[in-house]
Amino acid sequence: MKDWQEALAFALALPGVELGRHYGHEAAKVSANGRAFLSPGHEATESFCLQLDTDTIALLLETDPDSFFQTPHYAGYGAVLVRYGSDDPERVAAMIERARDQAAAKRPVRPKR
Repeated sequence: MKDWQEALAFALALPGVELGRHYGHEAAKVSANGRAFLSPGHEATESFCLQLDTDTIALLLETDPDSFFQTPHYAGYGAVLVRYGSDDPERVAAMIERARDQAAAKRPVRPKR
C-alpha cells in the first residue's frame, strides 16, 4: 500500500467492511459488529495501524521489521504499524484480510453510554 487512501480502499473492498470512526479518525470496521481493524494510527504520514493478535504481531516484527513495527505507544497491545510502500505488498494485503477476519470473530462493540 503506497498511502492511507490505498490501504483504506483495499480494506473497504473486503466483504462485510464499512467506513467508520476509530479514536476520532476514519477507519475500516466490520459491519456486523462495529470492530475497527485498520486505522491511520499515530504515525499517519508514514504508516497505518492494524489490529491483530499479539502472536501474529510478534511474528511480523521478527520476520519483516522493514514493513511492520511498533512505537512505544503500541507496544504490548494488539496493534501493529505498517509502513507505506512495503517491499511485500501481498503480505500486507494478507495481514489486512487477517485483521478483518480477527475483528469479525469478536463480539460487537458495546454502545457508548
